[in-house]
Amino acid sequence: MFLSDTAFAGPQSLSQLVLTQTGITSISFIPMTNLDSLDTFLLGSNHISSLQLPPNFPTQNLKYLDFQMNNIKAITTEDVQVLQKTNNITLIFKGNDVLHVEPGAFQSHFYSLDFGGCTDIPGVLAGIQNSTVETLWLGTFHMMEKESYISPDVLQGLCDISVKDLYLQLRHFRNLNATTFQCLTKLRKLDLTQTHISVLPPSISGMSLLTELVVNVNSFKHLCNISSAAFPSLTHLNIKGNLPVLQLGSGCLEKLAKLRHLDLSMSHVESFDCCDKALRGLSSLQYLNLSHNTKLHLQDMLIKDSANLELLDLAFTPLHINASQGPFRNLHLLQVLNLSSSHINTSFQHLFQGLENLRLLDLSQNNFESGIMPEDKLFQQLSNLEMLILSSCGLTAIGHQAFHSLKKLRHVDLSHNKLSAFSTDAFSSLKSIYLNFAHNRIHIIPDDKLASLAGHYVINLSYNPLECTCLNIGLITWYKKNLDKIEDPEGTRCSEPKSLAGSQLATISLSCEISTAGVIAIVLAILSCGVFFCWGARYFKRNYQQL
Repeated sequence: MFLSDTAFAGPQSLSQLVLTQTGITSISFIPMTNLDSLDTFLLGSNHISSLQLPPNFPTQNLKYLDFQMNNIKAITTEDVQVLQKTNNITLIFKGNDVLHVEPGAFQSHFYSLDFGGCTDIPGVLAGIQNSTVETLWLGTFHMMEKESYISPDVLQGLCDISVKDLYLQLRHFRNLNATTFQCLTKLRKLDLTQTHISVLPPSISGMSLLTELVVNVNSFKHLCNISSAAFPSLTHLNIKGNLPVLQLGSGCLEKLAKLRHLDLSMSHVESFDCCDKALRGLSSLQYLNLSHNTKLHLQDMLIKDSANLELLDLAFTPLHINASQGPFRNLHLLQVLNLSSSHINTSFQHLFQGLENLRLLDLSQNNFESGIMPEDKLFQQLSNLEMLILSSCGLTAIGHQAFHSLKKLRHVDLSHNKLSAFSTDAFSSLKSIYLNFAHNRIHIIPDDKLASLAGHYVINLSYNPLECTCLNIGLITWYKKNLDKIEDPEGTRCSEPKSLAGSQLATISLSCEISTAGVIAIVLAILSCGVFFCWGARYFKRNYQQL
């Protein structure tokens, strides 16, 4: 409601000032005394309708200025003249219905300019002509797409601006053709997420500098529809969440020899001969995401030309392997493999052939035969594996030698299974490990199972039906002494007896020692049994002699 002229006179090096949602209607309301050190100034979600930045506006160290979600409709040269003193600043206007920007109002070098949601794109581009912008946001938001059509001439103003990264999310392209792209030849990254496109014109030219193309949530019917030959320098290509079924075809990307990152996830991909022909020529590929698709059949190696692959994500994509050898056997540099919920055949002992450098393996939500983790054969080639995720696999037991060859294993997630035994024999040779047994069916843990763990380790036993009786006194005693080795102690609670059900394991006290009176009673009982036995023996002996 009120800020005095000396409101910020106290701090000598104030670097961040946040005045969001404070009801400010004018910049003049804010005292500028002692703000020369400011590098971040947030004024979003207010009622500012006019910029009119004063001559003493703090620009000396300013790097981030945010006016998002205000009521700014017009920007004049005079309003923002003071910003010409800045360099490499991020300026946010998204969520303002900017209808007019005076041509040439902004003439500076910007790190990022965000006009997200503005309907008059040609007007915005005229206002920033002759400027240099690293990242320019011209996208829009949901519920505003109807006002966001882009015809071929809308982006012509980009010919007078130096832009490296351009974001056009949720804009609606109309009559898309090569003319639309003629002023985008200097781009390094182009984001066309959800722009209602089904094909990129093969006649696009001059975009040899583009290294990253994002066309998520669009309507391509075929991988060749992206016209990859028009972007020979691509290192990153994202086609995530394609709306119709995406046909992979053959050789659609073979011109992209520099491609390192490819995301085809959530695109309804179904291939009966995946994926060597479809992805041939990608010799530089390091990241491949085929997760959340329909179905993939692997007849031999997944992808022959991409021996440099380091991360492969096939989660939630059903895999059918018809190969006699490992489908990943040529991926000797692979470090991360995600096969979560892929319906993989875990009885195929050559499954991980060639993956000697794998560091992380996610097999969660896959089933093992009879619910038993087999002996060493499945993992025997994963000598450098450090993290293994086996949650929700329906496991009821683990073989003693299941992880024998995994000498570098440091993290094992066995949560959400059906294990009734705390199986530590399989990890006894490892001296530093994290074991997650949460959400299993463990009742009692013998002392020897805890004693077999050596060195530094962390254990999660939460949400198991643990018994808090004298049968489990060894666990309870050990637990209280080793709370620093327990993860989620709040979730580690008793289930039995009913009087202690729900109590945290660390808070209970059991008396399992036999009292003096109890000892005397036991001794007397034993003596009584002895006397009765002797008397009985004499009685039967006398009666036997009389016979």
